[in-house]
Amino acid sequence: MIVAGVARRPSTLVAVGLLGGFAAAQLTGIRPLGGLIFAAAGAAAVPGFLRSVGRARTAALGGTYVAALVGSHPLAHLIGTWPAVLTVTAAMAGVSEAALRSRSTPDVSETERHSARSR
Repeated sequence: MIVAGVARRPSTLVAVGLLGGFAAAQLTGIRPLGGLIFAAAGAAAVPGFLRSVGRARTAALGGTYVAALVGSHPLAHLIGTWPAVLTVTAAMAGVSEAALRSRSTPDVSETERHSARSR
């Protein structure tokens, strides 16, 4: 089923974490609930990223995920809360999809990839 496959994609999980976490905090007034949803979705995305892109890129994506949350706060002062959350969510989903669709081998340096191509 298409929906089940999409729901298992790590990029979908990070979008759910950012959007769902913000929505839950906004609707309930309980900010820790938003943080819990953010953290749970991020943790749920880790195994999928590890399988697809390896440890180094998973760590980089995790840092980007946290940076998206942090960055949404000052951005909200400039463009509003929902536009900020939508912007960082779109950016994070795009970065995640780009990493998942890259053809390079996980945790292999550029030098190793280049030497393998020239053989």
